[in-house]
Amino acid sequence: MGKSTLLNALTGEKVAIVTAKPQTTRNRILGVVETPARKGTNPAAQIVFVDTPGVHKPGTQLDRRMLQEVQDALESRDLVLVLVDVTRKMAFRDEQKGAGQETGGTSRVSRSGSRSSEDEFLFSLVRRVDCPVFLVLTKIDLIRKDELLPLIETLTKQCNFAQVIPVSARQRDGLDVLVRKIVEVLPQGQRYFPKDQYTDQPVRFMVAELIRESILIETGEEVPYAAAVVVEEFIEPEPGEKNPLTRIMAAIYCERSGQKAILIGKGGSKLKDIGTGARRKIESLLDTRVYLELHVIVEPGWRESRAFVEQLDWRNQIENLAHGQAGEQDGDDEPS
Repeated sequence: MGKSTLLNALTGEKVAIVTAKPQTTRNRILGVVETPARKGTNPAAQIVFVDTPGVHKPGTQLDRRMLQEVQDALESRDLVLVLVDVTRKMAFRDEQKGAGQETGGTSRVSRSGSRSSEDEFLFSLVRRVDCPVFLVLTKIDLIRKDELLPLIETLTKQCNFAQVIPVSARQRDGLDVLVRKIVEVLPQGQRYFPKDQYTDQPVRFMVAELIRESILIETGEEVPYAAAVVVEEFIEPEPGEKNPLTRIMAAIYCERSGQKAILIGKGGSKLKDIGTGARRKIESLLDTRVYLELHVIVEPGWRESRAFVEQLDWRNQIENLAHGQAGEQDGDDEPS
């Protein structure tokens, strides 16, 4: 939990799913924040945050797609925020000391220096951008202040940060400072979204993400990363319907039959838990009752399939739905 928690705290809405597992975010997610004018300082502003997947070296087609989401976001930005979870960094530093591996550069751990290379990969991306870069240290409520300064000193050696801002999304500590500093550097321009819109995501995609969040929470280490969710049917209640009910059918894809067995569980117990957890969150999102039907499909090696990974992008799903509806209308015009 880190950048998505921060985005949700800034918008005041559940824009992005949040779990303790890394690489939870797979797509670019926009969160829109309105800020009032501050007398004598900042004008009223609309900030469009882009939550990207975490930066890591790609190993699968899915990873490459996630990295492309990061690179696309970096091409259309006025400011870059590099978010660092201070609890993870402190854990890495403690591990270095225990193993006698502290080097005074980027963090290194015993797994063949993997964390060091991931850090360097991240900083190599942000060093190339031609806009201000802020270092945002998250979860500062979970470490001592005397531990924070050495960490800041280490990280600021990696990049010429315009600002270093420690925050705690849970306690809302530092969020006002972060927003104020962002507004100070953003260029003036036209409003991108209406005042009451807090994300660009369609509801179908948010529903699929809430189901995937439930999978991440309910299953172990292997299954979540091999799982994908596609909403196959989304039937909204009729306008004016009393006690409205939204009917949703979704497919959970995995790569192996063993993963399917885990997702379903003994007597369907695990799938029921996943559905129950997701349904409660979806009802909160939609403000209706929800009938949710889930089924599990084995799609061997889907993370290496470019076509399948592209299908998971909600932008492509919307385009396919539009084509499908256009096709149905064309068919209706044909003589019988």
